[in-house]
Amino acid sequence: MTRSRFFGWILTLIVIVMTAGGCGISQQQYEDLQAQNRIQQDHIGELEAALSQCNQSIQQKQQQIDALRGQSSADVAAREALVAALEADLEEKKALIAKLQAQLLEGGAPLPLELNVQLQEFARTSEMIDFDEATGSLKFKSDLLFNLGSDEVQAAAAESLKALANIMNTSEAKQFDLVIAGHTDDVPIRRAATRQAHPTNWHLSAHRAISVLNHLGQNGIEQERMAVKGHGEYRPVEPNRPNKGGNPANRRVEIFIVPSIR
Repeated sequence: MTRSRFFGWILTLIVIVMTAGGCGISQQQYEDLQAQNRIQQDHIGELEAALSQCNQSIQQKQQQIDALRGQSSADVAAREALVAALEADLEEKKALIAKLQAQLLEGGAPLPLELNVQLQEFARTSEMIDFDEATGSLKFKSDLLFNLGSDEVQAAAAESLKALANIMNTSEAKQFDLVIAGHTDDVPIRRAATRQAHPTNWHLSAHRAISVLNHLGQNGIEQERMAVKGHGEYRPVEPNRPNKGGNPANRRVEIFIVPSIR
């Protein structure tokens, strides 16, 4: 199913559900939904097209470089200068590809309206969750997900992850993947028992992200739809207190809901 047909089908479903539920939907509201979905599709299409063009350009320039190096030209200096220029351009293209992939893999654009609504409602169900509709990301407060120094998901948090899995297994969300990123504050791990399992904040952040992944997987989200990252203390959202004093706001797990590029 193409993205256009997918989003068109979703729009029809919204109209049916809202009408059946007595909500009613005006022609203007329907057109607004169509417009927002078109914007999202266009954004994804532009990123994917730019990524494809960059990859093609890299292949062409690599072929040019290989061809030049295979020549037995008398003007070696001119040939090497051209090779150097092509290689510099190649590096620029690779940097652009990395930037485009980051945008596709780590949010940065609104989700389709119907999925946005479900995630907004989900975030309202718990004090541990914040949802940023501008980037399609959920933020879980680690102090409510885990006990201190632990990567074992607490029971109440497990119920929230189950609810999220149910949303991400709906037809609205099937063309989206999840990137799970763990973060800590800058307080070093001091307890010997904790250090055995998580030697550094890097380890703890990654292990917590993996625990969240495992819970989502146990609730039906395919492994190939998920990825994990551990940032340790190095991406704080607020300043930590002096002298390794930490900050609860920096202890978090973020889940980015991103278009599938598989």
